[in-house]
Amino acid sequence: MRTDLYQGHDYYNLDDLLTEEHKLIRETAREWVKKEVSPIIEDAAEKCVFPRHLLPGLGEIGAFGPYIPEEYGGPGLDQISYGLIMQELERCDSGLRSTASVQSSLVMYPIWKYGSEEQKQKFLPKLATGEMMGCFGLTEPDHGSNPGGMTTHFKEDGDDVILNGAKMWISNAPFAHVAVVWAKNEAGRIKGILVERGMDGFTTPTMHGKWSLRASDTGELIFDNVRVPKTNILPGRDGLGAPLSCLDSARYGIAWGAIGAALDCYDTALRYSKERIQFDRPIGQFQLQQKKLAEMITEITKAQLLTHRLGQLRDEGRATSSQISMAKRNNVDMALTVARDARQMLGGMGITGEYPIMRHMMNLESVVTYEGTHDIHLLITGLDVTGLNAFV
Repeated sequence: MRTDLYQGHDYYNLDDLLTEEHKLIRETAREWVKKEVSPIIEDAAEKCVFPRHLLPGLGEIGAFGPYIPEEYGGPGLDQISYGLIMQELERCDSGLRSTASVQSSLVMYPIWKYGSEEQKQKFLPKLATGEMMGCFGLTEPDHGSNPGGMTTHFKEDGDDVILNGAKMWISNAPFAHVAVVWAKNEAGRIKGILVERGMDGFTTPTMHGKWSLRASDTGELIFDNVRVPKTNILPGRDGLGAPLSCLDSARYGIAWGAIGAALDCYDTALRYSKERIQFDRPIGQFQLQQKKLAEMITEITKAQLLTHRLGQLRDEGRATSSQISMAKRNNVDMALTVARDARQMLGGMGITGEYPIMRHMMNLESVVTYEGTHDIHLLITGLDVTGLNAFV
């Protein structure tokens, strides 16, 4: 069982910009991760199981809906706090962060922003504690980067709607109590529907054979004439902009989380470089190894600065979708590069479960694809700076 020796790295003294509350929130999350998750994460990834016993603990440290107001059971924290928690979770494992960010940004966020008061009172307090878990159904077997082409649909039938279709690559699906599902009505308008476990015709088969995010549960959502009360439709907003606004919140969390994965890889490689002796001296004394370490911490620091400023803009309500896309794309790409360089520094040991680097690298191959691929986010930035749409 690996001992978690991570302490954190802040080359540009960004902690000076944090409040004491921010630091306490980060430290609480870090200590919980070290105690409860780090000792078991390698075994969970190897066995391809999500340790569901961690869910109440995630609720206790405020990882579920950190920014949800206290009146609905949330901690009522700011966006920087949300980012710091996501960073600490993904510093351990991307799958752990995925579980929390889906619950927060893709389930609680749309209910809070677009749900009725009755829906908020029914779901949000239990989602905040982890007593109830949720998932987000947007991606379909034939529609990933083009969510507007979705074929999942519903028709009205008295006080209910009848839902048909399928979603796939859905984090938390196998154990979720409620799914925020995006589907088209008979007029072709996209609406959010809260589909609850136990509704006839609703199944959530687990997806197997993953080489990435192995310590996270991924499944499908199958709707076979599922009868859902109209009171379960989110009334506050419809159209494609509704689910995309949820993805903005989730992508923001990913931008912070990816830094955590990069920090863990850098921390591991730095420590190893001082302990591994070759040619009668530590490998950290060789120029090419110092080059790798210097480049790692430089890119991490740039990502930290980018993301901290984005958090400030989010708190001010001024962050744009394009700015969030830039941070998500940059930081995940950075983390992948750091992971690959760190793996090389560890040589053959880098591919073993004795160190976390290979697991981070495999996880990040999913993170660079989901919630907007690397290339799609590049085109979002291109559209923003030129005003010319490359998607059509």
